[in-house]
Amino acid sequence: MNASWLAIARLCLVNMAIGGLAALPVNLFNRLMTVELALPAILPGLLVALHYGVQLTRPVWGHRSDAKGGRTPFILGGITVTALAIIGAAYAIHVAATAPSMALLIWIIAYAALGLGIGAAGTSFLALLATVTSHKGKGAAATVAWLFLIAGAIIASIGTGIALEPYSAPRLVAVVSVVGLIAVLLCFVATIGVERRTGPAPAPEHNELRPALRATWADPAARRFTGFVFLSILAFYLSELIFEPFAGHVHGLSPEDSTKLSGGKDGAALVGMILAGVLSAFRIGSLRAWAVAGCVISALGLAALGLQMPLIPASVALGLGNGLFVTGAVGSMMLLSSEREGATGTRMGVFGAAQALAAGAAGLIATGLLDLARIALPEATAYATVFGLEAALFLAAAVVALRILQRAPQPEPILQPGE
Repeated sequence: MNASWLAIARLCLVNMAIGGLAALPVNLFNRLMTVELALPAILPGLLVALHYGVQLTRPVWGHRSDAKGGRTPFILGGITVTALAIIGAAYAIHVAATAPSMALLIWIIAYAALGLGIGAAGTSFLALLATVTSHKGKGAAATVAWLFLIAGAIIASIGTGIALEPYSAPRLVAVVSVVGLIAVLLCFVATIGVERRTGPAPAPEHNELRPALRATWADPAARRFTGFVFLSILAFYLSELIFEPFAGHVHGLSPEDSTKLSGGKDGAALVGMILAGVLSAFRIGSLRAWAVAGCVISALGLAALGLQMPLIPASVALGLGNGLFVTGAVGSMMLLSSEREGATGTRMGVFGAAQALAAGAAGLIATGLLDLARIALPEATAYATVFGLEAALFLAAAVVALRILQRAPQPEPILQPGE
């Protein structure tokens, strides 16, 4: 039985909670470590890479949710671990001034737990969403899920920033604790009764992890799509850590203006997601078409940035392309993962592991390449080198998408899942 759109929107509150919690280490904690604590910038970078590295366990969580016949316990357990990890990381910031060694130990444990929690909750959520969404509604469901993810990040970031005034380390711990509690409660509200109403989960294809992984990897479509996910997500995240520094170094924007520019890019991404989700739902275009178009438009935006063309149009083009790509890629991921009912979680876990590996590697590659390029090249040329690499990866991903998504089932016009 397929869920209604109201139930799907409620279920996507899980992604809002994940987005809100995941935004704090990347943005707020990163700034506090490097500015207020005057720690090397590489430290938060390595901690974020650690949390992505631990998410290579996603296939384990996906298979466990297949084998246990239910996704909800893994969603709730994962979000609880994530909330505790965020609180622990905030507490480490509190103790860092007086006990830096203790803070480092807490950070390592907290960021590892963060990866485990997000891996368990995120993989199980996407598997459940793919299971309860009709075949024809997966593109629109992917759009809703990502909109909620970004909305959660925005709400948590702005709300935490307001609540932290005036800033103090004890206040940070208190505010983050409240954010964590809200996220856990949100997931309880989101998941209550969903699986009971949509019927029992399909019997697992394989009860053991290794045979399940072998079966997934033996499927040529799943294997090729895993490669596409890695390549495209590597391109997607490559400019994440250098976009605002580029605006400051090359175009002289203040922190306030670069933040606004980044917000404008994210706003364009939201427009792209909504556009692709709505149009593909009514069979105007397809998930493959939007994934390819998103890759190409993103590459054009990056080329414009590297060539120092007008900043705002180039940034909007990059954001719009990113949004189109996300809907096409995630919708295709949901379609492919749900093709084998007893292995949806395992397949989603494999795709999620490729995504996490690419996201973790992207930040290290981008910042390392930029540092090396800035030694030998002018500032603008150094940034253009990274943007050029990212554009090339996006174009390569577009070619791969054209080939491997050609025979993927396409959504039909939708009005209401369950009708």
